[in-house]
Formats: sequence, structure tokens, C-alpha cells
Amino acid sequence: MASHNGPKHVAPMEVSVEAGNAGSAEWLDDDGRPRRTGTVWTASAHIITAVIGSGVLSLAWAIAQLGWVAGPAAMLLFAFVTYYTATLLAECYRTGDPDTGKRNYTYMDAVRSNLGGAKVAFCGVIQYANLVGVAIGYTIASSISMKAIRRAGCFHKNGHGDPCKSSSNPYMILFGIVQILFSQIPDFDQIWWLSIVAAVMSFTYSSIGLALGISQTISNGGFKGSLTGISIGADVSSTQKIWHSLQAFGDIAFAYSFSNILIEIQDTIKAPPPSEAKVMQKATRLSVATTTVFYMLCGCMGYAAFGDAAPDNLLTGFGFYEPFWLLDIANIAIVVHLVGAYQVFCQPIFAFVERRAAAAWPDSAFISRELLVGPFALSLFRLTWRSAFVCVTTVVAMLLPFFGNVVGFLGAVSFWPLTVYFPVEMYIKQRRVPRGSIKWICLQTLSISCLIVSIAAAAGSIADVIDALKVYRPFSS
Repeated sequence: MASHNGPKHVAPMEVSVEAGNAGSAEWLDDDGRPRRTGTVWTASAHIITAVIGSGVLSLAWAIAQLGWVAGPAAMLLFAFVTYYTATLLAECYRTGDPDTGKRNYTYMDAVRSNLGGAKVAFCGVIQYANLVGVAIGYTIASSISMKAIRRAGCFHKNGHGDPCKSSSNPYMILFGIVQILFSQIPDFDQIWWLSIVAAVMSFTYSSIGLALGISQTISNGGFKGSLTGISIGADVSSTQKIWHSLQAFGDIAFAYSFSNILIEIQDTIKAPPPSEAKVMQKATRLSVATTTVFYMLCGCMGYAAFGDAAPDNLLTGFGFYEPFWLLDIANIAIVVHLVGAYQVFCQPIFAFVERRAAAAWPDSAFISRELLVGPFALSLFRLTWRSAFVCVTTVVAMLLPFFGNVVGFLGAVSFWPLTVYFPVEMYIKQRRVPRGSIKWICLQTLSISCLIVSIAAAAGSIADVIDALKVYRPFSS
């Protein structure tokens, strides 16, 4: 394969032809890996699965903190920032020529080939800590939804006066068992169907949330809420109002973030022409626009229905009690979606550890031997390491049931470096943007303002975690 390991130079358009000379190699791309088949649509499905998480359900709460002016404005602002920085990041998938440059398979590879040095380690720590945090957060979110299904049935039977208490631990264990099973699927390319199922599910529960919000607003006879959000009074002190507003900014910012898996998604797109960056920018435009319309509708209708009393999760906070079967369908959809999203976020961690292990012990049969069983390729190492990972995240989820706040904190800490700082720096390096030019100043201003938002949101989350720790008892969720 002269295109990447011989001295022979290949004209840009000949790469795939050149790679096809080795008989069976027409199934390979220019880097010798199996031919990628992704399109704008599959990339959009992956992004929508990653972005429209259960975060959409807390948007009504976030808008209630900020009010009718600042809430929607913040949503539009973060949608634009996410879209813009994602287009910069898409340019960094190949180093050098956009059609034939060397591919970067992961976010860290892109940072390594563009920036290098200590920044690579900084990026790795933040990216993987964030992904582990998401895995734990999703375990908790799914157990809350499973518990809500049980409570909805109980309220329907015994009336709303019954507290209907139950532990969420058995539900977390159930979620963990399902994840151990799905974790045996070897890599990202093979879970495209899981992504599509998950994307359909996320539309299902968001639409149900939206429909219930609209019907509640109609039965209220008008919109609730105010221009400035929750008013300071008996229940809310002015410092709490500030912390909650900062946290709301954070919630909205993270509701959009998918940049930490953008390069991995781009690596599933088929070879140029058109270049992967162009396809990815189109997919980003499509998915961020879809998501924004959706977020605006769900967040605003939820706020219109409940005003200042908007619960922090529309479908499990029991803002609605009836029709209880519709709430059940929505919560089942959330659980199915979280099963898929957990895989989308954990596959990069699995791949990273397995690459490291294969490089360290290339001759070990424990690591390299595989058995094929349907879509699952079982290797002893994969079975033990991935199962252990799922078990650890499940136990941590059971230990820290208020992890929502911790996820908020992790999101705040990783939002600036992963969504803004690295894409901006890599783009400046790759495109040789001259220091001090107008473009350079604009990019740096964007970066610094997002850093301020990140710090403020992190402070809001820390204040909340401290409150939660005061009444904390382990395994008591």
C-alpha cells in the first residue's frame, strides 16, 4: 500500500484506486482499514443520539431559572458556539491536505498531531474523565426513569397522596447487566443500528414531553413564567438565584456538547470526494439545527406549562401524573435511548484501553484471540475488562445518587477545553492563522468568554454538590 508507507507519491484522486490494487484490498480505505461507509445521514444520527440525551428534560428547569428573555437567548448562543467550533474541529480530522492528509482516528490523535506535548495528556485526562462521568450519569438517569414507571403505576392505583417510595439500586443493577451484554460488540462502526434506534427513542420521549407541555399550557389557559425567571422571595434567596442561573447556563451548554466524540464519528464517513470535513460540517449543521428547534420547543413549552415550578426532569419529576400509560412509554423510550447512548460514549474508552493493551502485549492470546458469535466478537480480555468497567460505573452510580450535580460539574470542566479551546487552537495551527489578525482575535475572544461560562457553571455545580453532601447516606437512593 504505497499510499501510506512507501515513498511513492499518489495524486489525491488515485488514493482509493491505489489502495485497491491488492486484490481483496478494494474493501480497504487509503489507510488500510476496512472501507468506511458512513454518510451525512448516519453521521447526523450518531450526533443526534449523542446530543439529545436526557438533558433535554432539564431544559424547562434551566429556562425557569433564566426567564423568557435570557433562557431562549442562551440556547441560541450555545447552539451557535457548538456548531461553529464543531466545523473548526471537523477540519482537523486529516492533518495537511483535506482529502489525502493523514487521518486522526480519535480526538486525542488530532490534538497530538496538531498541538503535541503536555496538551495531549491534558486532553486525554479531561476527555476520558468526562466519558466515564457520562456513563455513570446515564446509569443514574435510566434508574430514575425505571423508578418513575413504577411510581406512575402506583400513583394511578393508590392516588397522588401515596409517597410510592422504592429504591433505585435494583434498576441500576439491571441497567448494568444489559450494558455488559452490549459492551461485547467490538467497535463503533458496528453499532450504527443501535444509534438509529436510540435517535428514534429520543424523538419519542422528547415529543411526548412536548405534547404534555402543550396540553398543560392549554388547560392552564395561557403561558406561565416571567421575563426574568424565578423571582427572589421566601423559597429562593438571591445567592441561590445566582447559583441556579449559573447552573442553568451550564446545563444548556452541556445539552449541546458532542465534540468529544466528533472525530470518532467523522472516522466512520466514507472516503472523499467530498472530503470528510465537508460531509461532517453538513451533518453538524443538520443535527445542531434539528436539536435547537427541538430544545427550544421542549424547554419553552415545559416552562410555559409549569412556570417557576418547572421540575428538573419533565417526565420523572411528576409535573404530569396522567395519562400514566403515556408517561410509561416516554420513560421506556428514555431507558432504551440511554442504553444506546451509553455505548456511543463508552466505545472510545474501550477502544483506547484495548489499543494500549494490544501494543503492550502483542503476543498474548488472552488479548488477541477472538470467538465470533453473531454481532459479538468475544475475546477474554474484552469480556473481563469491559464487564469490569460497567460494574465499576454501576457501583459508583449507586454510591452517588446525586450524581446529576457531579455530572454538571464534569460537564462544566470539560465544556471549555473540549468544545472550544482545543478546536480553536488546532484550527489556528492547521490553518496558520497569523497571531494578532482579526480572525485570531475573534477566535481567542470566543475561547476566553467560554472559559468564563465554564468556570461560573462549575462554581454553581460545586455549591449544589456541597448542599447534597450535607444530607448524604451511601446506597440509600
